[in-house]
Parts: sequence; C-alpha cells; structure tokens
Amino acid sequence: MNSTQNIKISQITEDILIVGIDVGCFTHYARAFDWRGMEASYVFKFTNCRDQFERFLCWMRKAAHENGKKKILVGLEPTGHYWFARAQFLEENNIGISMVNPYHVKQTKELDDNNQTKNDRKDPKVIAKLVTEGRYSYPYVPMGIYADLRNFHNMYLDCTKDLIKVKNKLARWFNIWFPEYGEVFKDMGAKSSLMLLEKARTPDAVITLDAEGINAIWREAKLRAVGMKKAQRIVDAAKRSIGRKAGRRSASFELEMLLADYCKIKTQLNKVMAELEGLCKEIPATKQMLAIKGIGLKNVVGFLAEVGDIGRFQTPKQIQKLAGLALKENSSGKHKSETSISRRGRKRLRTVLFTAAISLIGKNKAYQKLHQHYTQRLNNPLKKKQSVVAIGCKLIRIFFTLLSKGVAYDEEKMLNDIVWEDEAIAA
Repeated sequence: MNSTQNIKISQITEDILIVGIDVGCFTHYARAFDWRGMEASYVFKFTNCRDQFERFLCWMRKAAHENGKKKILVGLEPTGHYWFARAQFLEENNIGISMVNPYHVKQTKELDDNNQTKNDRKDPKVIAKLVTEGRYSYPYVPMGIYADLRNFHNMYLDCTKDLIKVKNKLARWFNIWFPEYGEVFKDMGAKSSLMLLEKARTPDAVITLDAEGINAIWREAKLRAVGMKKAQRIVDAAKRSIGRKAGRRSASFELEMLLADYCKIKTQLNKVMAELEGLCKEIPATKQMLAIKGIGLKNVVGFLAEVGDIGRFQTPKQIQKLAGLALKENSSGKHKSETSISRRGRKRLRTVLFTAAISLIGKNKAYQKLHQHYTQRLNNPLKKKQSVVAIGCKLIRIFFTLLSKGVAYDEEKMLNDIVWEDEAIAA
C-alpha cells in the first residue's frame, strides 16, 4: 500500500460519517456508513432540485447527529457532468467530497454478495466502502481563469470535430457531383472558392455563369491571385465533369446547407481561438512557453486547460501521472515485461503532449538532437514512439518549471541536463 493511500485511510476516523451517492441524471440514491462499514441510516432517494438537495443535507446531518459523528464525507462517481451541481452544493455547505473510480466500483460490487447485479441502491454502498479503504481522490474543479480556459478549450475541440465532419461531407458531395472541382481549387474553403459556390453550386450553374461572370465576381471583391485564367479552368472542368446528373436541384440545396454550416463553424472557431488567446495573455508564464520553437498557442492552451492551476502540484511526476504517462510493467518471478505507459489519466492532456512533442521534433533542432539521442544511443535505445513519449514527459518538466518559478526558457540548460552517451564514454 502506498503512502498516499495510508494518508487517506488515516483521515477516515471514528467521528466521520461516510455517505455514498449513486449520481443519476435526475434521481440519486444515498446511503450512510460509519468508518467500520456499518450502515448508519436508511437508503435516501432524492431528485435534482434545490428543495431535494436541502432534504438530503438535513438527512445527512440527522444521521451524523444520531450516530455521534462530527464530520461528513461524501463519496461519488464522476459520471459525466451530472455531479457538478451536487459537488457545488456540498462545497457551499462545507461538506467534504471525494471521488471514486467508476472502474473500481465495477470491480468491487461483487465482493459483498457474489452477484453481478447492478442497481441504484447497491452502488452507494460500494462507493462508501471504497472511501473507507482510502481508494478515493479529491476532485479538482478549475476556478477563475482556468475554469474559462477549460470551457473554451472544450468548445474549441467540439468546433474542430464539427468542422471535420462538415469537411468530410463536403468531400463526399464533390466526389459525387463535381469530382473535377479539386483540380482547380486545392482548398475548397478559400475565399475565391466560397464566393463562386455561393453563386454557382453545380457544374451546370458554373457553365451558365461562364468565365466572364466568375471573373467579375472576383474582381468586384478585389481578390488577388485569381483571374480569367482560373475562371476558364473551372468552366472547362465543369464542361467535362463526370459528376452525377440526376438530382442536381437537391444537390445544390444540400451544398448550400453544408456551406452554411462550414462558414458558421469557422466563425465560431475563430471567436473561440480569439478568447483563448486573450486568456493566455493574462497568464504571464505563457510568453515563456510560446518562446519554445515548435510550441504554438494550441499546445499551451491545451496544457493549461487540462492541468489547471500549476500550484496544486508539488512535482512534475504528478502531472505525468495525470496525463497517463506514468510507467508500468507486468512482472512475475523471473519474468519481467517491458515497461509501457499506464494510459490511466486525462486523454486530452496526453494528446496535447504527444502532438507538441511531434511538433518539437519536426521544428526544433535541439529536440531533434534529443530525439536522435534517445533512438540511437547504445545503452537502452528507444523506439521512435517511445522517444516521443519521453520528450513529452520532458516538456511536462519544462512547463512545470516555467509556470511555477516564472523563469525564462533556457535551451542550453535543457540540453545540459541530458547525460550524453558519447561524453559519458569519453569521461
């Protein structure tokens, strides 16, 4: 048992009432236990409104008073977004909150009755049992600027997913109705392309508009890099198009809707990025993070949104564990397997670090040298993907130092911290 769990167990004393809650969308079930696991009250059912929350608070306080308990600790599963309102209400009333892993609940629920049954009355008991054993964690809810960063970053990711979906639909549309369009416009989202598609959405409409009409649209908008030559190319492509001919009226209407969605999402994405850029400027250390060649605004925003306030961490290893990049191995007797990352943590943070490491290897000579060292050293060389993970962990330590100490980024110091094999052999 690790020391962290020992500390958590030591906090479960005789004067504490442990309440397990099975959180639902609208209806919740709660059960209360003492530190030995003996039930202290009846099963309490309440719904998702303030009056019912007040009833739940009275029920907990009554159960604590009747059993001579001075403190209350509530345990719950972080099931989606349903627990946010409950946690806020409990914090406002000075009730302690702890989180248990849903996977642990699933694995533990058969211990009492050897039955796979899952129901809303059984789960609160399992949750409370895990809390008494110290198998819980304390929830972190971002506050202030970090709350806005996380919310805006979630919006950015949602907009990005929606944009990819619309782009895929547009690609499908052009493959069916106008396959030659991509030969003329490599980027369908270019301003000249969107202006043309607003007036002519099918090959027939392009032919009717003619090269003179297309060029007139661009001249009126004072667009550069497009002219009569490109207008004639798109008309010629429309004349020889092998696109489907039946149903072009509905095809035109479909493209109109897809383009409206595309432009709407692009506008939303630009607004969200502007907000994120403004929030980053309010955190002074982000300038030092962006000073690293290969690190962009999206990398910095993603890291800060997922990690939150750096002051809640004592060491970079805690962030590494949060990202699911802690090393694990399976060993038994003489057998010892290769180590790998745990993948138990915030997937989005892991993705941010991985993409940032790829960008550094591609654009930053210092990290190219580091990647080469990791993959080609004589002693324990890493595979390319393992090296990317190692550089991601290195980036965690760098970001932690920049944010917590407010120092400037020093590339030479970063390289000097590495034990280079050729220098070690020479020494």
